[in-house]
Amino acid sequence: MADPAPQPSTPASTPATPAAPDKAAALKKGALVRLNLQAYQGSLEASASDPVPPSYVVEGPGEILAVKGDFAQIRWRRPVPDVWLRLDQLLSYGG
Repeated sequence: MADPAPQPSTPASTPATPAAPDKAAALKKGALVRLNLQAYQGSLEASASDPVPPSYVVEGPGEILAVKGDFAQIRWRRPVPDVWLRLDQLLSYGG
């Protein structure tokens, strides 16, 4: 029987490089969020909406119902329709 191909080894003294935290990974279904007004202003989503967003989207919290690609469906704790916003336009709600 032939020996398996040698596996490359990594020295135990070499520290693993920590992966950079992915902001979008933190925002997933069920997360509470609010709008990042600076990222939102001037965007395609802003141009398709009222010139001044309502205060509840900036103050939060909204709950992420679904994530598809770079977008999240948000439900606000108000009697208003759900909205789709880009993940980079959202901030975690800190309370």
